[in-house]
Order: sequence, then structure tokens, then C-alpha cells
Amino acid sequence: MHLAYPAVLAALLFCTGLYGVLARRNAILVLMSVELMLNAVNLNLVAFDVWLRDTLHSGQALTLFTIAISAAEIGIGLAIVLAVYRNRGSSDVDRLRDTAETDAAEALPDDESGTGTEDQATAAAGKAKKAEATA
Repeated sequence: MHLAYPAVLAALLFCTGLYGVLARRNAILVLMSVELMLNAVNLNLVAFDVWLRDTLHSGQALTLFTIAISAAEIGIGLAIVLAVYRNRGSSDVDRLRDTAETDAAEALPDDESGTGTEDQATAAAGKAKKAEATA
């Protein structure tokens, strides 16, 4: 078998995964796209291992490590996505980035004259509500 067939298939898988990471907004679909990219790497590792006729089977050993790492990544990633979904009500990546930027802006006082006690009180009340929501 020629090396070109699995290499082309791996390139197509990797490009599909890269498109999914760059274009998708749902965090679970982004994680699935990362898995596609890792599987493309695994396919290349095994194909080159067979093509080089390696007696130690280094490509297959690295593939097993990659599978273990990707399983751990998916477990941790799904736990984070579920926690974010419970707190925010959405797993939209763009929406989460926007809320993080607004939280940082709320922490800074808008009034530079030093009389911003009302703004600080509302910011403290908002932080207390967020702390209750996460508990």
C-alpha cells in the first residue's frame, strides 16, 4: 500500500478538524473537532510506522499515548463545559468570551473623581449574585 492514501486521508481529517475548531461556536463541537485532529495525527503515526517497518513500533506506541491523552482531555473538557453551561446557561464560545470581557470591565470603577461609591456597591452586589449562582 502506498503511503499517499493514509496521508491524504489524515490531511483531510486534520483540515476538517481545523475548520471545526475555527468555525464552530459550540464548545462540545470544538472538542469533537480537536479529537478529529488528534485522530489524523494517530493515522499518520501508524501509517509511517508501517511504511518504515520499525521493529520497535514507535508510531503505534505514540498512538497509544495520544489516545490516553485525548481521553483525559475530553474528560476534563466536558467537565469544564458542563460547569460553564450550568453557570451561564450556554456553551457558546463567543458568548462566553463576551461575558468574560464585561466582567473585567465591571471590576474597574467608571468614576475617576473618587465618588463612585454607588458603582462600587452595584459591582459588589453583582459579584455576590454571581457567587450565589456558582455555589
